[in-house]
Amino acid sequence: MDNQNNKNNPKNNRQGWGVILITTLLVTFMVLGFYSLMRGTGPEEISYDKFLELVDDKKVEEVRLGSSRIYIVLTDEARIEEAKERAEKQQQNGGIQGMMGQFQDQFLSQFQNQEQGQSREDADDDTEKSPDYYTGYVDDYTLAQKLDDAGVEFKGEVPDTMGQMFFELFVTILLPLGLTALLLFYVMKRMTKGSGMMGIGKSNAKMYMEKETGVTFQDVAGEDEAKESLQEVVDFLHNPGKYSGIGAKLPKGALLVGPPGTGKTLLAKAVAGEAKVPFFSLSGSAFVEMYVGVGASRVRDLFKQAQQMAPCIVFIDEIDAIGKTRDTAMGGNDEREQTLNQLLAEMDGFDTNKGLLILAATNRPEILDPALLRPGRFDRRIIVDKPDLKGRIDILKVHAKDVRMDESVDLEAIALATSGAVGSDLANMINEAAINAVKHGRQVVSQKDLFEAVEVVLVGKEKKDRIMSKEERRIVSYHEVGHALVTALQKNTEPVQKITIVPRTMGALGYVMQTPEEEKFLNTKKELEAMIVVALGGRAAEELVFDTVTTGAANDIEQATKIARAMITQYGMSDRFGLMGLESIQNKYLDGRAVLNCGEATAGEIDEEVMKMLKAAYAEAKRLLGENREALDKIAAFLIEKETITGKEFMKIFREVKGIPEPEENETEKTGEKEGRISMKQE
Repeated sequence: MDNQNNKNNPKNNRQGWGVILITTLLVTFMVLGFYSLMRGTGPEEISYDKFLELVDDKKVEEVRLGSSRIYIVLTDEARIEEAKERAEKQQQNGGIQGMMGQFQDQFLSQFQNQEQGQSREDADDDTEKSPDYYTGYVDDYTLAQKLDDAGVEFKGEVPDTMGQMFFELFVTILLPLGLTALLLFYVMKRMTKGSGMMGIGKSNAKMYMEKETGVTFQDVAGEDEAKESLQEVVDFLHNPGKYSGIGAKLPKGALLVGPPGTGKTLLAKAVAGEAKVPFFSLSGSAFVEMYVGVGASRVRDLFKQAQQMAPCIVFIDEIDAIGKTRDTAMGGNDEREQTLNQLLAEMDGFDTNKGLLILAATNRPEILDPALLRPGRFDRRIIVDKPDLKGRIDILKVHAKDVRMDESVDLEAIALATSGAVGSDLANMINEAAINAVKHGRQVVSQKDLFEAVEVVLVGKEKKDRIMSKEERRIVSYHEVGHALVTALQKNTEPVQKITIVPRTMGALGYVMQTPEEEKFLNTKKELEAMIVVALGGRAAEELVFDTVTTGAANDIEQATKIARAMITQYGMSDRFGLMGLESIQNKYLDGRAVLNCGEATAGEIDEEVMKMLKAAYAEAKRLLGENREALDKIAAFLIEKETITGKEFMKIFREVKGIPEPEENETEKTGEKEGRISMKQE
C-alpha cells in the first residue's frame, strides 16, 4: 500500500517526467550521432580539377557514375603513395605528430601488405573496392573519352533515391519517435498501474500505520466527552465479540463537529493510534477535480483500499467540501454531487463486521446534506467544542510537559485569563512563552512569560518603535483608566489584572486586561449591562477630561453595540420586544454571524431600542467617572509615568484617594479577593 501511495505522490510524478525527458534527449542524440558517424565514414570529397589530374596521372583504377556524384577508386600504387605523403607531412611537424607519423609508418607497411594480399584476392574475387574520393557532376562531354584514353574503367549506376530517402527518414525521425513512444508507454504504465491516465482517478489517501501516528488519547486533553465516545469505538475494534454477542453493531461513521483548532484531526489520529489499525487520512478537497466523475472514482478507489486493509479507519477532514447539501436553489455542481452520491452509496455498501470505520470532521455541519447525516451513515455526531476551565488547564499541562517551567507557574491563572481559547491557541501560548524566556536569557519559563504570551496571542506584540505625542499619551491613559475605574466601581464585573498604554501590533494603543474569578457559562442581564458601561467608559473619560472625543473608541462602540443588540434580539432582555427571537446565528462554529428574522419596520425599532440602551449606559459611565474624578486623574498620571501598571497598583492608588484601608492578607484569602477588585463598591 505504501508503494501505491508513493506512486501517486506528485514529487514522484515530477521525477518520472524528468526521467522521460532526459531519456528522450539521450536517445535522440545517440541516433543522430550514429547517423552522422555513418555518413562520416564514406569517401572524401575532392574538386573536379583534382579528379582530372588523377586521371591524367594514371592513378585512377575505376570510376562509378552515380545520380549526383562521381565516385573514384584509386589504384593500389596511388593509395600507397598518398599514405606515404601524409606520413611524411606528419613527421615534419615533430612532437606528438612525429610520434603519430612513426605509428603511421608502421600502419603503412601493414597497409602495403594488405593491399598486396587484397590485389591477389581481387583476382579471384569480384568484390568491389570502396571508393576513395567523390566529386560532383560537371558538364564535360569529353569525360568519357578521357577515361577511355587513360584506361580507366567506368560504369553508371541507377540511383536508388527513394530507398536513401526512406533510410534517412527512418533514422532521423521514425526511430527516435518510436523509442520515445515505447519509453512513455512503459513509464505511464508503471505510474498509473491501471488507474487511468496519470492516476487521475486514483485516491490520494495517505495511510498511516500505528507507529507513524504516534498519537494516543493521552495526548488529547480538554475533550473528555468526545474521547469517551471514541473510546467505545476503539474498544469495539479491539473486542468485537463483546458487542456482537449482545447484538450490537459497530457504528459506520462518526462526525466530529466543532470550531477550528479544537483538536478534531488530533482526535482522529488518536483513535488510530489507540486502535492500532491502518489509518487513511485525506481532505475533502482531495476528491474535487475539474473533470466530472473523477471524485466518484477516487471515492470508489478509497473504499476498495480500505476494505482490503480492514479493520481500519478512514478519516475525511473538511468533509463539507464534498458533502454540501444538494440544494438547487444554491446552484448545482455535477462533479461534487456525483462525488457525494458515490460516498453515500459506498457508506451503505460496506460491512461493519469487517471493522471499517469512517471518521469525518467539519466546522460547518449546517450545510451538510441530510442524507449524509442520517443514522446508518454517520451514526454519531461528536461535538468537539471550546474547552472549559478544567479542559484548558489539562491542555496547558499536556503542552507544558516538555517545556521547562518555573515552580511559581500557575497554569490555572493562565486558563482563567484565556476564556474562549481553543487547544491550538493554548499550544501557541506555551510556545510563545518558551520563546520569550529564551529571548530574555532565562533557562525556565516564568509566569510573566506566560502572561506576555497571552497578550501576544490576544492583542499582538508591543510596538516599541511607535512614539506617541505627549497629548496622545494623556488621552490614551485617561481612556484606559476610564475602562478600569468603571470596571472597579461596578458589582458585576471582572477584576482588573493589568493596564497599559504601550501600543500593540494588532492596532490597540492600550488596553485593560481583566481576569475572571471563576469560569462562567451564563451571563445575567445586570452583568451584560455592566459590560456595556465598561466598554463605553473610555469614551466617557475622554469627553469628561478633554471635552472632546477621539477615534480610539471605535472597537469599544462596536463591542457595546453587539452586546446590546444581542440582548434585544436573542436573549429577550428588552421590555419592548419581550421574548421575541429576532435574530438567529449562522455558522455557529466559525464567525457566529447573526441574521435578522424580522421585517424592515421591526429592524428600525430594534435600532431605536439599541440606541436607547447605549445612551443609558454612556450616561452611567460619565456619572461614575465624574464622582471619582480625583482617582481618575491620579491613576492616569501614574500610568503616563509608568506606561504599564498592575491591578494591585491600580487598587492601591484608588484606596488612597478614597481613604479605604488596605485589606490584610488573611482577610483577602478568606474573602477570595482578587487583584483589581474593590471590597466596598462605591455606588
